[in-house]
Amino acid sequence: MDDLAAVAEFAEAESLFALIAQAPEPARSALGIASARIGGGVVVSMRHDSTGYWSKALGFGFEEPVSHKLIAEVCDFYRDQASPGAVLQIAPGCLPPEWPGICAAQNISAGSTWVKLVRAASGPGFAPARTDLRVAAVEMDEVAEWASVLLRGFGMPVETMAPVLVHGVASGRFRAYAAWSGDDMVGAANLRIHGDTASFSGASTLPGHRLGGAQSALLAVRARDAAAAGCRWLVAETWKPTPNRQNSSLNNMLRAGFTVIHPRRNWLWKPDGLPA
Repeated sequence: MDDLAAVAEFAEAESLFALIAQAPEPARSALGIASARIGGGVVVSMRHDSTGYWSKALGFGFEEPVSHKLIAEVCDFYRDQASPGAVLQIAPGCLPPEWPGICAAQNISAGSTWVKLVRAASGPGFAPARTDLRVAAVEMDEVAEWASVLLRGFGMPVETMAPVLVHGVASGRFRAYAAWSGDDMVGAANLRIHGDTASFSGASTLPGHRLGGAQSALLAVRARDAAAAGCRWLVAETWKPTPNRQNSSLNNMLRAGFTVIHPRRNWLWKPDGLPA
């Protein structure tokens, strides 16, 4: 399980770094992007991100232990970038006993919880998705529309982030997939293959077309292509449901054979002097 935790965490970290650290101009400057590799993990700052989603630090605790020194270096990176905030995502098994003291020293507080999931690419085949939608890989002349659908499905602004997503696909670092209702693209998904691991790094469906089987079908087509590319592991993450809020994406992944390997708290860093 420890090995799978490392596989899952590194896959997500490398996917984020491949997308954001390689962002093109002028989007890079407009979004205030900076990135670094620290202590075996990756650190990404997007100073002008209106959603607060993209400034993340993750992948820590496997190549070197999580410590006061390591986390101070990560938070100093964000201070140097004048970041308004960031999320530290660390596998629970990598958090040291002194973690509460580290949080107090660096103005870090506990946020929501996500779950990491893994599935063997060679496992049982995916059941055919019950959907009337057409699902396939996206052609290059459709990538701009794909980026717009993916972002709008998440409720994120399109103008600034779409060029980053388009560049990720055009550069060959990511593979784009979509679901169509007739001629209308209504769902979108991303796939990053790194070595023998495939990271399912985002999927969304436009309002009005949800609960129509798009996500299950997009899981299946990406899994098929990842297996064909020689991947051993399929990795994903999503938010942990609560008694008052269910997560259909998680349900789809579990039905598709993914297994939760650990829950992972989002640790919220804020600049000194602001409430954590």
